[in-house]
Amino acid sequence: MDWREFAEAMAALSRRLLAQDALQDTLDQIASAPVELVDGCEAAGILAVRKGRAVTLAARGDVVAESDRVQGELGEGPCFDAARRVNGDRMFRIADLTQPQPDWPRYAPAARDLGIGSMMGFLLYADGQDFGALDFYSSRPGAFTRDSETAGWLLASHAAVALASARTVDQLEHALETRHAIGEAMGILRERHRLSEDDAFAVLRRISQHHNIKLRDVAQNIRSAPRKQP
Repeated sequence: MDWREFAEAMAALSRRLLAQDALQDTLDQIASAPVELVDGCEAAGILAVRKGRAVTLAARGDVVAESDRVQGELGEGPCFDAARRVNGDRMFRIADLTQPQPDWPRYAPAARDLGIGSMMGFLLYADGQDFGALDFYSSRPGAFTRDSETAGWLLASHAAVALASARTVDQLEHALETRHAIGEAMGILRERHRLSEDDAFAVLRRISQHHNIKLRDVAQNIRSAPRKQP
């Protein structure tokens, strides 16, 4: 591997990740990067575990979603374990999946049936948060070397920082949208029913609690409801 070329590619990737407009776009770019930048990688994806369930956040290659699905159904597998930080490990590399894998006795045969020859994965970890596992796949045993491992670790580190930034921006935009929706709904209630600001907000909160609906959704329903003609 030419590390100078790899460093230049990583710099370009970092700029590309920060330029994305939405969190899902960032996830998709991260999933595509290993195929483009790491020798031997034919498919890649991001697996997260939510309430014990395997969730594919992004994928490049059909085998990724199938592998994630199998791991979720079996409750075992290297990506599944990495996303859950089993044993505290933040990475794994399986050189040859055609060999017995005592840690994943049920997943390994299923992976071979899917045509997976070797794998490696890295926990996406930044700012004290786990975002899931970034997983690399090859149909060829022995495709991933120590250099591949180093490249993957560097890529995952950059990706995790970009993902943390993207999620912060996404959450901020969501909060601003929520505030705007609530403010507009309160204005509608005040105009229709001659309420004070406090009373309008109390109405929104009462509807939210009574119907077990998020305040933002209550506000959106009021905004989208047709107005009666005088």
